[in-house]
Amino acid sequence: MKQTLMTAAAIAAFVAGTASADPPARPWMSPGLTPDRRADLLLDQMTLDEELSLVAGDVPELMKARPPGVQTSAGYIAGVPRLGVPPLFESDASLGVANAGRKSDDAVALPSGLAIAATWSPDLAHAGGAMIAREAREKGFNVLLAGGANLVRDPRGGRGFEYLGEDPLLAGVMDGAAVRGVQSEGVISTVKHFALNDQETGRMALDARIGEAAFRESDLLAFEIAIEQGQPGSVMCAYNRVGGVYACENPDLLNGVLKRDWSWPGWVMSDWGAVHSVGAANAGLDQESGKQIDKITGGGHIWFDAPLAAAVASGEVSKTRVRDMAHRLLRAMFAEGLFDRPLTPGGLDTAADAAVAEQVAEDGLVLLKNDGALLPLAAHAGRIAVIGGHADAGVLSGGGSSQVIPLGAVRLPAPKGAPFWTGGVIYHPSAPLEAIRARAGGEVSYSDGRDPAAAAALARSANVAIVFVGQWATEGADVSLSLPDGQDALIAAVAAANPRTIVVLETGGPVLTPWLGQVPAVIEAWYPGSRGGEAIARLLFGETDPSGRLPVTFPAGEAQLPRPVVPGAQPTGSGLLTGSDSKPMTVDYTEGSDVGYRWFARAGETPRFPFGYGLTYTRFRYGGLKVAGGAGLQVSFEVTNMGVRAGVETAQAYLTAEPSRRQERLIGWARVALKPGESRRVTLTAPPRLLADWNEADHGWRIAPGLYRVAVGPDAATPSLTGAAEVRAARLKP
Repeated sequence: MKQTLMTAAAIAAFVAGTASADPPARPWMSPGLTPDRRADLLLDQMTLDEELSLVAGDVPELMKARPPGVQTSAGYIAGVPRLGVPPLFESDASLGVANAGRKSDDAVALPSGLAIAATWSPDLAHAGGAMIAREAREKGFNVLLAGGANLVRDPRGGRGFEYLGEDPLLAGVMDGAAVRGVQSEGVISTVKHFALNDQETGRMALDARIGEAAFRESDLLAFEIAIEQGQPGSVMCAYNRVGGVYACENPDLLNGVLKRDWSWPGWVMSDWGAVHSVGAANAGLDQESGKQIDKITGGGHIWFDAPLAAAVASGEVSKTRVRDMAHRLLRAMFAEGLFDRPLTPGGLDTAADAAVAEQVAEDGLVLLKNDGALLPLAAHAGRIAVIGGHADAGVLSGGGSSQVIPLGAVRLPAPKGAPFWTGGVIYHPSAPLEAIRARAGGEVSYSDGRDPAAAAALARSANVAIVFVGQWATEGADVSLSLPDGQDALIAAVAAANPRTIVVLETGGPVLTPWLGQVPAVIEAWYPGSRGGEAIARLLFGETDPSGRLPVTFPAGEAQLPRPVVPGAQPTGSGLLTGSDSKPMTVDYTEGSDVGYRWFARAGETPRFPFGYGLTYTRFRYGGLKVAGGAGLQVSFEVTNMGVRAGVETAQAYLTAEPSRRQERLIGWARVALKPGESRRVTLTAPPRLLADWNEADHGWRIAPGLYRVAVGPDAATPSLTGAAEVRAARLKP
């Protein structure tokens, strides 16, 4: 509540300071004009100093003199009261309105990005974005640092849990929907971290290398789709170098790809501490974020303050460029309603918001194994042993700038190797144990799992054992694929004592499962958010049908990955991997555009669980494939529910070969809800860029003429139907 009142005071002070202005003297306040025209009219009245004041943002808690009423948060830009330009109040917000200072409040946490992606539902991604934005407005924020579009190139990446999977189409569509959701509430969203921010080890110093065509067909394609479909007000550039140049001062990325090729009109903000020279302005950076942090990381300078003013005075940076920087920011503010729909803090509805989070969690849970139809559990399953994972306290969440700490959260010490600023390991107060007890007809006992022998003894006395295990991931460190703290041994001990053992994984991404053959049932719960315990229990007892599908491949071992060892990383003994943040190093993405399941197909490797995989409590059959070619590619087929329960099938279509090469590519999917015995015909049209290859000589996309082969099925490794059609040649703009 303190946050809301402080922000309300800041807004009231701003309004009072501008109330005497004559509205007719502000033609830019006419909502009938285009955002570009309104920005131009406003800029015509601004001084150069006022324009410069918009292109550098503060970190309120690091300001020497924080303005009255301005709450601690990720960022703050004062606005221009003389002309009615509102302040920008920025919050970290990948998975909810994050808590500045790592103090708990009444914010609702969505499940992790991979859980959202596992729903394969753009509608749910949109609903989650809108929910966060409503809370943001109610807490006094009008800019959310959301929209993570980086691909999960390496399943050990510490921020992979924030992102939306390994496929550019899935990640781009889901991120675009989330951004649309945020901005539907009159709040600006970013898309981040542009680009190739694919590992945390050495992120401030590493140089990511990849070929142009491969870059366009993978990481950049995810951003391109997200930006097209979401139209974010801002794009945040990354810490790392790309092709030898820092991402936030890389003219090929910012001026070339983003602004020229994609004609994107918004403003580029830096990540906090990612600016290293005033030349970033000419390279396409429009705003230095967190300038106090840049003074630490950027050679002792706040670059877009006095150095930028000096560069303008000397002609190194033109006044025209400064106006363009300010124009892009103001245009986004007009486009997303920040002038026309002022912030009015208050009115938080946490119950309604938590319902959104629970729906996302339920649809994102992935049933990985269910031998003998052990699940769902009957209401009277007999004695149940719940073991490990702090299931009596809550559900695990990921650390870093995306961290949401709800009221009642349990905080544990951070493990060795964690960045000092993480604030510890947070469990959201949604205890699976309590939710299971509410549904079980018999006795439910609990063991914390610290003593595998005691846990096995409890399991031996029960009819069913449910083992909760977790792996904490955080911004600022990467992770091993093995479960930490002896949890593999715990599972093995419990499974040896009770053959009816269910494993629930609360992880930031894929983990190794050496015990898989010993247990009949496994659920991937990810980091399931503010209502995760209830969502897990509902799935266990069949109140919901499992409908989640993997947005990432689960490898059988690290040797299967393009880089068996994370470059520059060292194990800490706690499950985290860390390395120098200042020592320069190069990471060569030699797999090119073959990310995740594409790499496994190219290398001929069989993963533990393939991309797109997930079981249900029913069975589905595919049939009646028709593939039509010509100017594009259209795939239609029938899906039939062959079981006795209603269920949801996520039917997926893949391009498996085209005239110029063989490369598996997701080209479409459909979530199909069917009653027992019901059939439905699904028609998918492939996006043209997913049929095309990037042609470096033409600087554009080219569809080669010839035969295009497709496969349809429940995941990337199960081609239930195959077919082909001829497609005509075409060239697409960049």
